Amino acid sequence: MKFTIKLEKIRSVERIENFWQPEDYKNLLLAMDYDDAASIPETELKEMLFMALSDLDPEEAAAVVLRYKLGQRLKEGQISNLSHEMLVNPMAEEYPDIAYHYPLFNINQLLYDAFNGKFPRSKASVIDLSLKLNGTLKVNKEVILRTLGDLLSSKSVLKRLFQEQLDADGELKDAENIIWQMETTGQDSYRIITSDYWIGREDIEREEFTGNLDDDEIDHLR
Repeated sequence: MKFTIKLEKIRSVERIENFWQPEDYKNLLLAMDYDDAASIPETELKEMLFMALSDLDPEEAAAVVLRYKLGQRLKEGQISNLSHEMLVNPMAEEYPDIAYHYPLFNINQLLYDAFNGKFPRSKASVIDLSLKLNGTLKVNKEVILRTLGDLLSSKSVLKRLFQEQLDADGELKDAENIIWQMETTGQDSYRIITSDYWIGREDIEREEFTGNLDDDEIDHLR
């Protein structure tokens, strides 16, 4: 199937809007036994949360947020280890299981703001692109990633770590975790959010590419 992909815009951001909601701030305050959380005006919740977190040691504060967001997926020992590692390493890039990178990025951002930069800074990339397919294949994260790979330098982290998956037949299983968010912004136009670690401006080798998706690569998507 013939396709043409074109990069329209790429920019780095330090936070992803709307990941954290006022309800999250309230629940985190309640988790720290802040009994009056329900009575705090919504516009003041974030400030109150930052004050409450900053009253704790950074590791303890990290454990509170990790437990709230990932307590159903991580064991207590893993949370304890992460709460210490987050202070010195960008775990949204280095955690072995990339399924956790997206929540860890947002947890790190919250703690970075609450502690005025004591936690490492991570960045995400917001990428606007157009993708035209000569066919009726539904565009999803896997299709975006396979075609976007043709714009990237062979030196990019994504290419170096996932070239085999990008070229292989069958499902590109890690696409769901590499692309954190995807939305359709117009006809043949899309916006994705991913880690700057996977795709940054310096990784873009060309801004437009026309090629073919092999039938074996996309047969499972039909």
